[in-house]
Amino acid sequence: MSTTKLVIFLVLLPVCCFGQQANINLDWNPQQNKENLTPYGAAINSPEVHADGRVTFRVQAPEANHVELTGTSLLIALGESGQAIPFRKDDDGTWTLTVGPVRPNIYTYRLLIDDARVADPNNSIASFAAAPPTSKLVVHDDGPSWYDAQNVPHGTVTRHIYHSEVTAGERELYVYTPPGYDETRTYPVLYLLAGSSSLPSNWIFDGRVNFIMDNLLAEGRAEPMIIVVPNNQVVHRNHPRHADLTFDIFEQELRNHVIPIIDRKYATQANPRGRALSGLSMGGRHTLFIGLRSPDLFGSLGILSAGDENSEAVLADFLNDPAANDYFDYLFIGQGSVEEAQDFFNLRVASLVDALKAHNIDHEYYAGGFGGHDWVTWRHLLYYRFLPQLWR
Repeated sequence: MSTTKLVIFLVLLPVCCFGQQANINLDWNPQQNKENLTPYGAAINSPEVHADGRVTFRVQAPEANHVELTGTSLLIALGESGQAIPFRKDDDGTWTLTVGPVRPNIYTYRLLIDDARVADPNNSIASFAAAPPTSKLVVHDDGPSWYDAQNVPHGTVTRHIYHSEVTAGERELYVYTPPGYDETRTYPVLYLLAGSSSLPSNWIFDGRVNFIMDNLLAEGRAEPMIIVVPNNQVVHRNHPRHADLTFDIFEQELRNHVIPIIDRKYATQANPRGRALSGLSMGGRHTLFIGLRSPDLFGSLGILSAGDENSEAVLADFLNDPAANDYFDYLFIGQGSVEEAQDFFNLRVASLVDALKAHNIDHEYYAGGFGGHDWVTWRHLLYYRFLPQLWR
């Protein structure tokens, strides 16, 4: 090998062979171990995603009596029906578990170490929300997926901090503007809400809504839009009167602060036909109860993994309104296929869909993907159904 070729080889080697969780690029396969390097600050490699889709978890806990893997989305993918999976302890005190193959997607999980539920201490990819942190498992496919950062034009995500008179404090919201955002034209706006255990940032880092929207636009499958992710946590989630208080307070937040801020700072279509409201789980219930009583604000609604088991009664005013079908251009109700098969999650959604059908309210219902009540489902609903249908 000549000196010139050797230099080129050494220069290119780090570029093409990044190690596990290198955090250099927005990799679509960050937990594939290419160089046998441990993540920065970690004691051991975990998780390691193999070429065949199997995953190996490791944790050093020599004094522990038992270690288990838990996490709803991952256990569903493994067909374990919520049962934690035990690790095996090696002679050196390292606990190891290999599972799979696992279908490509992004999953969350925790470890149970002597019944203490903790994030994986060796995994540098974590999810921080309105609940204790979880770890992320990224099972890659043969290339970037529809929720990954691809080599396409990208929009911009901006974090805004503002003072709220409604909650008497400083609050945040995130705004996605599409590639080529042009202030001389106007855009429709989707207000996108998170769930009980989520913060607005989770729609960016876990839901990957910005990458999903970038990829849909590059595919020509969606209309350019502004996406606003406000914080719909307005009452402590464990407050005994949360259900009584949250809808009215968050509607005030939307009317008094969030929507005026967006219409003032961005080139919006500032009318109901140019606004949509959508959310998952708790955010889906915000969408249901606030959206249906606010046709002066929103012309489209997306209710994800949510509803009400007494829909016929609690939605009577809307359901019995002769003009109900004139209020909304698009009313979408969606959930995961696993959710649909589980009475606990499906009860509210089924009640809502049945009530809409009984009163001949125009809507689209869709259950799809292979996820449960988790981000596997909510990413799927956005990409495959809801976003491509908005304003089309």
